[in-house]
Amino acid sequence: MDLNFNKNEDHNKLLLSDLKKRFAKVKLGGGIKRIEKHHSKGKMTARERIDYLLDSKKPSIEIGAFAGEDMYKEHGGCPSGGVVVKIGYVKGKQCIVVANDATVKAGAWFPITGKKNLRAQEISIENKLPIIYLVDSAGVYLPMQDEIFPDKEHFGRIFRNNAVMSSMGITQIAAVMGSCVAGGAYLPIMSDEALIVDKTGSIFLAGSYLVKAAIGETIDNETLGGATTHCEISGVTDYKAKDDKDALETIQRLIDKIGDYDKAGFNKAEAKKPKENPDDIFGILPRSRADQYDMKEIIKRIVDNSEFDEYKEGYGQTIITAYARIDGWAVGIVANQRKLVKTKKGEMQFGGVIYNDSADKATRFIANCNQKKIPLVFLQDVTGFMVGSKSEHGGIIKDGAKMVNAVSNSVVPKFTIIIGNSYGAGNYAMCGKAYDPRLIAAWPSAELAVMSGNSAAKVLLQIEKASLLKKGEKITEEKEKELFDKIKNRYDNQVSPYYAASRIWTDAVINPLDTRTWISMGIEAANHAPIEKPFNMGVLQV
Repeated sequence: MDLNFNKNEDHNKLLLSDLKKRFAKVKLGGGIKRIEKHHSKGKMTARERIDYLLDSKKPSIEIGAFAGEDMYKEHGGCPSGGVVVKIGYVKGKQCIVVANDATVKAGAWFPITGKKNLRAQEISIENKLPIIYLVDSAGVYLPMQDEIFPDKEHFGRIFRNNAVMSSMGITQIAAVMGSCVAGGAYLPIMSDEALIVDKTGSIFLAGSYLVKAAIGETIDNETLGGATTHCEISGVTDYKAKDDKDALETIQRLIDKIGDYDKAGFNKAEAKKPKENPDDIFGILPRSRADQYDMKEIIKRIVDNSEFDEYKEGYGQTIITAYARIDGWAVGIVANQRKLVKTKKGEMQFGGVIYNDSADKATRFIANCNQKKIPLVFLQDVTGFMVGSKSEHGGIIKDGAKMVNAVSNSVVPKFTIIIGNSYGAGNYAMCGKAYDPRLIAAWPSAELAVMSGNSAAKVLLQIEKASLLKKGEKITEEKEKELFDKIKNRYDNQVSPYYAASRIWTDAVINPLDTRTWISMGIEAANHAPIEKPFNMGVLQV
């Protein structure tokens, strides 16, 4: 191991340590005092409920753990978007679980809460994955109702999805484990089966205070919409549970009896661990996002047996295209090569940049994977497409458009891991969030933006300087440096993987060593949904 490897390792392990600290804070939800208050009511927290429900000896992955981070500060914050979402196993069956966190503003829905719930339903719909809702919510967060209530991707879309998912035959089970108020009352009742916990669960369109104000009737919440009312009088719910654990055990028994699913038929062999040590990733990945490295060394530490078969190895070398297995599943890998490469013509190509030939190669490979029903894995460390007269005259826009077309129309499931840079049109071509990856995760080393902080700061500085000069201000070297640093610091904050994760532009920031688990569980989920249409790239300017 050389000194540079050790310095990289120290840097990347510090990033991982920061990830773990951030996650430990997020797991506390609304904080220790609110957790204690929650427990005093005889209730489990959202995370405790999910942990009790899921098979403890099977893996699980969390979606959107950092949703809402550093957002809504004027409202006291919204850790994890006030809802916990995990993909895991119940009695051996893969499911997605959505649990309101009542320690965060009584489980009220912020705008990011709605977006995260819709993302969970999107995963369920795409993969035909059973979904379990653990409901404990005060409904829409009223101070922000205009940002969560009326639009297409807002609160009401949840119930529309309930109906659509039911028509698709996707199993939906809801347990009312706390408040379930107003519009939110529709969610459990639009599920296939609904449970309610005695004395702590309640469902009503309007609580006792609003009933009194609206029609003058005096009634307590338990009589109005408690477990006995809905299980024995209204018939709204199907099962009455004596406490949280009883409700979760009932769900386990219900899931246990679900029949097998139709499979997409993705190829799987016996899983094998990488021969190369995955821990080496921390030393291979450079400290600076501008530095070059060999992406093949990263791939060797992700794929089974550290083996892969490269497609068109000597052509379009700034993108690696290869067949491999991850945890036994056959995959097609599309990865940005980050080292300087020399073409057969003797030309040098910069790592991380997509050239005409690499875009052409990637397009052909994506089409091949669709033809052979092989899921695609994109490993992003891309600064964008090559610019300049040579590339433009060679038709880089046309070649880039073909690659984007292939990604857009791909019918096999796609999975994206952002390792380093994810800039500009490179993000799009390498299957960014806008291109419907089944799952998209970032390593702590990732950066997402139109361009790097340094490049953007230089552009924005020129605009700022021109504006100040128009006003007659003199720009000294000190003033210019101050402006540059201010702009770059602001921009650097926006390229952080946590900034992206807080807005659910990615599903998670993950430990690089968890990459295999994410891809494997993602393909297993996708295997629930047979491919229903052929691959067709439409009209292309060839």
